[in-house]
Amino acid sequence: MKRLPIGIQTFKKLRDPEENFIYVDKTSDVLELATSGEYFFLSRPRRFGKSVLISTLYELFRGNKELFEGLYIEDRWDWSRKHPVIRISFGSGDFSSEKRFGETLTDVLLDNIERLELACKDVYARPNSCFRQLIKNAYKKHGQKVVILIDEYDKPILDFITDKDRARVNRDKLKSFYSIIKDLDEFIRFVLITGVSKFSKMNLFSGLNNLMDITINPHYATICGYTHEEVQEAFSEFLVDVDLDKLREWYNGYNYFSEPVYNPFDILLFFANSKEYRPYWWSTGNPSFLIDMLKEQPRYLPDLENCIVDDIILDSFDVDHIDIAALLWQTGYLTFAEKQERRGKILYRLKVPNKEIQLCLNELFIDFFTNQRNEKSIWQDNLYDSLQTGDMELFHKTLHSLFASIPYQNYANDIIQRYEGYYASVVYAYLASLGFQIVPEDTTNKGRVDLSIILPDKVYVIEFKVDEEGKALEQIKAKGYHEKYMDGKRQIFLVGINFDSKERNITSFEWENV
Repeated sequence: MKRLPIGIQTFKKLRDPEENFIYVDKTSDVLELATSGEYFFLSRPRRFGKSVLISTLYELFRGNKELFEGLYIEDRWDWSRKHPVIRISFGSGDFSSEKRFGETLTDVLLDNIERLELACKDVYARPNSCFRQLIKNAYKKHGQKVVILIDEYDKPILDFITDKDRARVNRDKLKSFYSIIKDLDEFIRFVLITGVSKFSKMNLFSGLNNLMDITINPHYATICGYTHEEVQEAFSEFLVDVDLDKLREWYNGYNYFSEPVYNPFDILLFFANSKEYRPYWWSTGNPSFLIDMLKEQPRYLPDLENCIVDDIILDSFDVDHIDIAALLWQTGYLTFAEKQERRGKILYRLKVPNKEIQLCLNELFIDFFTNQRNEKSIWQDNLYDSLQTGDMELFHKTLHSLFASIPYQNYANDIIQRYEGYYASVVYAYLASLGFQIVPEDTTNKGRVDLSIILPDKVYVIEFKVDEEGKALEQIKAKGYHEKYMDGKRQIFLVGINFDSKERNITSFEWENV
């Protein structure tokens, strides 16, 4: 049995026959990338395979043919031409001060100086000048144009995303460093810059107008991550007794306008941990920054997880203007549902990619909205049971009890004042955390209902109101929001919930079974 390449980011090690690692062949995508242009940018969430891609290109341009034997690219590449490669990664290092940032940058440059056997003046005092020299000297020594590969270009900013002063300083230092590339086109064969975030080109890559952003280019949609077919082929010996539909539901769903993909980290950890369904990728991150962003940009939660954004929002991301929906997309907590064209503009509807993110993201939101970290599992169990069995009395009682137990005096009052949709957001977060299929802002031909919950044998159509006694259920029936689910195969529950802003709880709960 082949080995799972958990944590392996080096192409050379992945391809070592003695290591016997599984390798998913991405070299058809790599070939198209390497031959179709010169300056590229790619954004993908963390642990998505960006570093392996960088390592693959590193070995490709250096002409290490033996590593590519048996792969798609083997007989399609000119192995006689070997390029000097400058490889930069900000994945490690300390960026908490200007001094430490400089030291990290110097270490990165020294690694390249040593590997390429070059000299560089003022590497300690003037790293930007050294970078310029490095590009020119590598070209002169090797007689071939230079390849520049930059991994985790944005980490010095993202590490301080909630410390805007530090983030601005680091952004400006990076901007100055990256600007070296723009005037040296005659010495450069290929550039790829990768990271998690998609910061504005104008603010970070000033002058690099020829930098092609392939983040949502369908041609490169699967260059990182595993497609379902690739999982079936490469991991066939691990898939015995695995429910492929459940696997797809839990971990697939990242969409870049071609085949959806899995995060490789989830797949590898799933097989390594006795095929248990756990939030492997989520557990490796620290999404506390999302709470800080929610405090700055209060949003109605169902709308946030089903929002529509345009190119301007996606392309104007910067330290001084961080849209929370764009941040959720870039960090992998939302993905694209569809692309639309309206009024001559391209619009994108976002969604939660899979069950792992649905469960964990809404657990995080529950903690933020209610501070019920200890008792929330009680409410979740009761809500789950009530929806499975159609017990509307238990459903009502549970919702009333959980709102009654929220510590308003010392916690939630401040949040409520800033959240017009606070009550509905709390209910949504709890229901979405149960793992059911949730449709926020469910569209019908007669309008949109706040929330639909779809089970194999039941559908719940729910409308929320605040201080509008008795109008929620009436609206569902008048608008016929439930009619699209009337296929005769499932029970349909119409649920109208009214919250009283003074009582801070449900004062009207009406339902019908149709």
